[in-house]
Amino acid sequence: MPLVPASELPNHIGKETGRSDWFTIDQDRIDKFADATMDHQWIHVDPDSAAQGPFRGTIAHGFLTQSLLSYLTLESMLLPDGAVMYINYGSDKVRFINPVKVDSRIRTICVLKDVSEKAPGQVLITNAVTVEIDREDKPALVAELLTLAIMGQPS
Repeated sequence: MPLVPASELPNHIGKETGRSDWFTIDQDRIDKFADATMDHQWIHVDPDSAAQGPFRGTIAHGFLTQSLLSYLTLESMLLPDGAVMYINYGSDKVRFINPVKVDSRIRTICVLKDVSEKAPGQVLITNAVTVEIDREDKPALVAELLTLAIMGQPS
């Protein structure tokens, strides 16, 4: 993950901080997510029925795509160096724009939106995250992702 000193984070507000590698969403991952969440709707898990449906095949759950943000943003989110941990603090303004069809490739693009001190030694970072779908005009998802950096003790 890209790291900079915490004092330099504000210099990157409004700038793209990175793009993840492409990641393929296959039927096995969709099925496992369905099992974990007990959401077995046919548009996700029944390829034969889904082939006759509006998307001409199965699609990933929107929450599956959202849950992958923790992994995908590791390569694209700029964070402060020297933190002892980074905590998922939540998401704002999440919108599922375009379905992710089975075997599609997705990636994240992060733009640093805001940096603030939540408490002494805690830096709250807000990133505007877009999940692109390879060869699609519209993204799968857009969201503001909040990350809380717990900074280490000064030496």
